[in-house]
Amino acid sequence: MEAAMLTWTLQQEIPVPGDVLPLLVQGEEPVASFKTFRDSATFTTKRLIVRDAQGITGKKVEIYSLPYNAIHMWSSENAGVLDWNSEIELWTKAGHIKVKLAKGADVRRIDSLIAWAVLNSH
Repeated sequence: MEAAMLTWTLQQEIPVPGDVLPLLVQGEEPVASFKTFRDSATFTTKRLIVRDAQGITGKKVEIYSLPYNAIHMWSSENAGVLDWNSEIELWTKAGHIKVKLAKGADVRRIDSLIAWAVLNSH
């Protein structure tokens, strides 16, 4: 039986949120951040950090940290005529992750961020 697949939806690019900075290790720098449904996803020089606010108040926060060296393969699919959403799929050591991209997110920008990150981490 296949493990449940994680799904994240990225929206438009935003400034790096201040609350991500305390999560960074020495020598790690933020590169780009995107708004998600209730929080943010930040590409750094070492990993992808996804903050997911939960509950009615959003005070409970789950943080996913995906080191780039855990990504084995990825694919990108741009939006079509009748399908307005693009998506990126990641095959990782932990399983399969689908990243949906809302209309404000540039699939080629995110694809190039992943390529830069993964190919420079090995």
